[in-house]
Order: sequence, then structure tokens, then C-alpha cells
Amino acid sequence: MSDANSKNQQYHAAIESVQATIAKLQKCSDRERNELQNDFQQLQAMFDKATKGRVEIVLFGEISTGKSALINALIGRDVASVDVQGGWTKEVWGTAWEGAGHRIAGLDDSEIILVDTPGINEVGGVGRAELAETTARRADLILFVVDSDINDVEYSSLLELAAVNKPIVMVFNKRDLYSSEDFQALSIRIKDRVAGLIPDDHFVTTSAHPRSVEHVVDDEHGHSHSEWVRPEPDVQDLKLLILDVLEKEGLDLIALNAALYAADKSDRISTVRVQMRKRQADNLIWGMAATKATVVALTPGVLDIVGGVSIDALMIMTLSKVYGLDFSLAQARNLSKAIAKAAGVFALGELTSWGASALKTITFSFATPLTIIPQGAAAGFSSYIIGRAAQHYFEHGGSWGRDSAKDVVSHILQSTDKDSVLHHLKDEIKKKLPWNRHAAK
Repeated sequence: MSDANSKNQQYHAAIESVQATIAKLQKCSDRERNELQNDFQQLQAMFDKATKGRVEIVLFGEISTGKSALINALIGRDVASVDVQGGWTKEVWGTAWEGAGHRIAGLDDSEIILVDTPGINEVGGVGRAELAETTARRADLILFVVDSDINDVEYSSLLELAAVNKPIVMVFNKRDLYSSEDFQALSIRIKDRVAGLIPDDHFVTTSAHPRSVEHVVDDEHGHSHSEWVRPEPDVQDLKLLILDVLEKEGLDLIALNAALYAADKSDRISTVRVQMRKRQADNLIWGMAATKATVVALTPGVLDIVGGVSIDALMIMTLSKVYGLDFSLAQARNLSKAIAKAAGVFALGELTSWGASALKTITFSFATPLTIIPQGAAAGFSSYIIGRAAQHYFEHGGSWGRDSAKDVVSHILQSTDKDSVLHHLKDEIKKKLPWNRHAAK
């Protein structure tokens, strides 16, 4: 297989990975899609970027290192204001490098976008890390711009960018401000510090906005006078390096970027779905356990057991919908019975409930004041354990995973603070006591 065919296959595989991630997101629930709306838009933008072959080159650097001037110099005209005080760039923005003279082979709409970002010393701590995450993950190539020895803030930012696994070119701008001896010593120090992060052949010097130089000029009358002239920008080495990288690896960079982006978003979708479903499931299980505790405690005779079983089935049926399944009431009842059977000795807890129920029946419910809290708490605890086991079952796509149902229930029992759960359920029952006709007695 030729190298070109291999590159094309990798590129199309990357496009498919983005499409698959978009499809995964579209299968989420309405609530999950609402939470992931920005991710959906970003994935659509990445799909558009990759299919058109749009290369994004993102510039990072401190205030006044000359990122905007560098963009102007590469493009050949002023598209970004250059403030001598620095710090004017407050948000991420990009512009097409129309004069680059490069297109990704086979992609007629291919273009190169130069993207500027705020100075990294304008954005501190978490903000800087988030900027690196959101902007650098879209980048195909990163230009890290410095104009002196690299400081701790720059080095920290460089480490964050390196973690994104994109190729980085270190651009030493304002070369014209240094003598040959000073620059040689400075470049050695910088290369030593970034060794392992940036290869030597990705270190390039520029003078994007050179300082004016005084020239002595003789006029036609033989009189001399001085003029201050700003030399032309010197960014040729950088331009050649960028075009060389894109010529050799342009399609690979786009494919790698799209595949990494899709993988990252897929992980995020999975994480958000798990977190949201867990929150919903937790609230549902606690709510239904408290409901069962109250219903069983306050319902006369054997009707409390019937009501409790129905609540467990309803809880499981509702849980199945949280996890994208759709159990019928009959299926929910069967799963509830299977969990209770797997619990084994845990059924002794249910005997407390049955015994209390029998006592209420024999005494025509006069025993309710004696049984209300312990019976209700026992019934609620059983519902809590059944709910947790069902949650495990649904989290594994409607199976017990590698363990048996008995193993799962046993693990849940061992890891559950029974006293804490019972205390919570007793509190829930007590809240309902004012509506109990026996409460006054």
C-alpha cells in the first residue's frame, strides 16, 4: 500500500470517528443532549474543519511577545492591531492565511487559519488551563512565541500545551533586539529548558515588527540628515518551516487532530452520561426507598407488603428508563424477585417487615404505633438495596457483568452503611407521622 493511500485511509477513519461520536451524542436523552449542547456544536465544527481540510495554527505566548505582529507579517498585511503596550487581545480569534500558497492535496476547500489568543500572563491558573484545553485541542499546529528567556509562567503553559499532544514550534520573536553573542547564549538556555518538549528543528527566530534603525542620508545638495526606517519583517524561516511541516504531514495532522478530538469528546459524553444517570438514579432510589418505608409503615395489614412490592417494581421500571432501557412492569417485577432471591440471608430483613405486617393484621392494626418506624425502615432498606442492585444491572447494559447477581448484592451490602441508611429512612418516616392517625397516641 502506498504512503498516500495509507494517509487517505487514516484521514477517512478519523472523519468516521467524528461522525460516530456525533451519532453517540444524538442517542443521548434530551436532558443529556441539553447538557452536551456545546460539545455537539464543537463536534460539528470539527467535522466541518476536517472534511474541508482547514488547518488551524494557534499562537500562544505572553503579552507583548508579538503574536499579533507575527500574524500580520506572515499574512503580509495588517489584520491585527499591534499595541506597543501589549495585552490588547482579549479573546481567541482567527484569520485566513490566504497568501500561504498551500492546500492539502485532494481537498479543494483547504485553507490555513492563523489563530491568536490572549497573553498567557493575562489569564491565570484555571483560566489558562481551560484556554489551552479548548483552543489547543482544535489546533493542528501550535506556535509558542517568546521574546526572551523562558520564565516559569511560560514553562508551565508549555507543559499544559504539550499534554494536548500537538506539534509545537517555538518562535523566538524580536531577534533584532539582541546581539549575536547574547542571542546564542540565550537560545542555548531556552533549548536546554524545553528539551524533551520541543525538538531543536522546531526552534525558529523571527523579527515580526523590527525596531526602526537610523540611517544617514545625503540629499542632492550634499547635506546629511538622519532618517529612522523600520526594516521589513523577517519571518521567512518560520513560514518555510510551517509549509514544510504541512507539506509532509498536513493530512496526518488533520486526521490525528480529528481522531483525538473525537476520542476526547466521546470520553466526555460517556462521563457526563454516567454522572447524570447516577444522579438521577440516586435520587430515584432514595425517593422510592423513603416512599416504600412510609407506605409499608402506615398501611394496615398485609396491604403494606403488596404496596411495597409494587413500589420496588415501579422503581426498577423507572430506573430502566434512566439508563436508556424500557422495562415493562412484569419485567421489573421479575428482576426485583431475582435480586431478592440472590440476596439470600438478606431476606431476613424482609421477615421483619412480614412479621410486623402479621402483627398489625392480628391486632387489627392496633400494633401500628409499635411497628411503624422499625418496619418502615426495614422495608425502605430492602428497597434501597434492590435499587442499588438494579442500578448496577442497568449500568452494565442489562446484565450483571462479570459477577453473578448474588456477588453484586453481596458487594452492595458490604459497602453500604446500613445504620446511615436506616437513620435516613427513619427520619423520612417521622416527617410523615403528623398525617398518621396513630401519631397522637
